[in-house]
Amino acid sequence: MRRRGAGRAEDRARSVGSGVPSGLARVDRRTKRLTKRLRPGEVAVIDHLDLDRVSAEALVACSPAAVVNASPSTSGRYPNLGPEILVGAGIPVLDAVGPEVMTAVREGRHVEVGLEELRVDGEVVGRGRRLTPESVAVDMEAARAGLSLQLEAFAANTMEYLRRERELLLDGVGVPEISTVIEGRHVLIVVRGYGYKEDLVTLRPYVREYKPLLIGVDGGADAILEAGWRPDLIVGDMDSVSDAALRSGAEIVVHAYRDGRAPGLERVHALGIDAVVFPATGTSEDVAMLLADDKGASLIAAVGTHVTLVEFLDKGRAGMASTFLTRLRVGGKLVDAKGVSRLYHSRVSDRQVAILVLAGVLALLAALAVTPTGQAILVVTGARLEGFWADLMSVLSDP
Repeated sequence: MRRRGAGRAEDRARSVGSGVPSGLARVDRRTKRLTKRLRPGEVAVIDHLDLDRVSAEALVACSPAAVVNASPSTSGRYPNLGPEILVGAGIPVLDAVGPEVMTAVREGRHVEVGLEELRVDGEVVGRGRRLTPESVAVDMEAARAGLSLQLEAFAANTMEYLRRERELLLDGVGVPEISTVIEGRHVLIVVRGYGYKEDLVTLRPYVREYKPLLIGVDGGADAILEAGWRPDLIVGDMDSVSDAALRSGAEIVVHAYRDGRAPGLERVHALGIDAVVFPATGTSEDVAMLLADDKGASLIAAVGTHVTLVEFLDKGRAGMASTFLTRLRVGGKLVDAKGVSRLYHSRVSDRQVAILVLAGVLALLAALAVTPTGQAILVVTGARLEGFWADLMSVLSDP
């Protein structure tokens, strides 16, 4: 019988011995879904046009042997950061292999990733190009030239979004009723975006002092749990949040399409949990902000959300428009806490604190030693410690 884990070890051994990246294939068109089951030494087979930074960082964290992308990792629409992150981490990337690879490679099969070919059991099932730092730099330079077209499309899409959602944006029409009381409270919205872990650590004093209502946007609910807190609300299409988070006791708001279809609602009901449905165009983080604003939040702090031009483009033009206009709508209350961990780093190290404490203790002892009262305190304290030590040794020496 083959030992458990032996196959994975053999894959790694073959990869090292041949000099060609290889391993068991994990196949999924949704990168964030694939990273949940991708293990070190395996090969990620994805179909991700314009690989974004968050997805690339999630892939790097899984330590795959290689990444095979059916689509171009950079299409030229804008300078996305994903390919640069993967290549910079030393992960081989075979790019633009073609959509056929998603069916040609079955989950769990051993694959070999060459410079231009993808092989299964020695047979070529796809061809692409291996990304290098030089090729990524060329792609990025060409993509920067296409930004003007994207900005024009963004402007047109913004007007279209405003036309469709003006009642929601301007008057709050369509915002559902929820049982969670938000009126007059601070709200912290957590999205599992760039740098969210570091920012949550930095925000611990704020959470401890102000006790804001915590809203997790999809996987942001798991980020709240990982930080040691419990979400009060979970908002999203429920495609990247864990069952544990959904069962945490938070109120669930399922983000639905504008026509009312809510694919995530079935999953929530399957867990025996009731949910509120919020039909709206745009992204789930926008829905969370609109909900908090409409229900009377006094301040909205956001972690991990999208704020830069490249981040907007990573979301696609529709997402760009909704996020841009939503931020205009709630701007008076919104405090973007993204990147706050980089704003301030304590210059006092743990070692310096320990030395300071030790110096204080020594100074106190010295002060006690030169006064009659202090000397008496030291004598009494020493006698008690000596008695405690004698009692302890007596207990330990008893058979």
